[in-house]
Amino acid sequence: MSNELMYEKKTDKAIITINRPEVYNCISPAGWKELGDMFQIAENDKDVRVVIITGAGDKAFCSGADLKKTIPLLLGNQRNDELEGNINHAMMKFNPISKPIIAAINGVCLAGGTELLLATDIRLASDHAVFGLPEPNWSIMAAGGSLARLIRQIPYCLAMEVLITGRKLTALEAESMGLINKVVPREELMTEVEKYANLIISNGPIAVQATKSAVIELQNVPLNEAYEKEWEFSALAFRSDDALEGINAFKEKRKPKFQGL
Repeated sequence: MSNELMYEKKTDKAIITINRPEVYNCISPAGWKELGDMFQIAENDKDVRVVIITGAGDKAFCSGADLKKTIPLLLGNQRNDELEGNINHAMMKFNPISKPIIAAINGVCLAGGTELLLATDIRLASDHAVFGLPEPNWSIMAAGGSLARLIRQIPYCLAMEVLITGRKLTALEAESMGLINKVVPREELMTEVEKYANLIISNGPIAVQATKSAVIELQNVPLNEAYEKEWEFSALAFRSDDALEGINAFKEKRKPKFQGL
């Protein structure tokens, strides 16, 4: 792996850091594939219960693609299948992972950074963070998932405001839109992220991961079909050893010891 991204495992957490602070943590064409690979490494590691993604330094989470290297690959009449595939891989468009992903937004979060944000599950931002999809300012489009995801995550008129004005949003504006969960002082960001991660880790991993998988799959299924399918997902949890342990712990008034079985 390159130095562009860092992967660190801390017991039951995987921490992915975009490591190009000198260029506001923008990502090169090859870096997108590496980022997607890291998400899959976390998914396939049975010990990892939560993934945390952030940026190096205190200025930026991710400012998107490295435009000097990326735009020349996209302009013209021919599609660049390799680049599109790498970005799709990083944005988990067709390969979502079941492990919960927490974004620690420690500064600028623009363009592909905001699109990456939309692929995460819980989003905490420092009070100096800035968000937006400025692509229309240069007559290009955000196609890293935001055209499909944003309208499903916040109200239509707010999604269109973000998509077609290109204006930057403050952390408080992003919070009021429902784009992020919470704004905290920059010095408290990682402490707050750890609190959320530990809350998730204290729960049964089978139930947590099946819940995320169900939500991703059922959001585009007709309602009556979704009602039927949610029982299929819940059966994964109800039939597990962890479910029995959870109920016994509840009855015995003790903390459960989940094994992921």
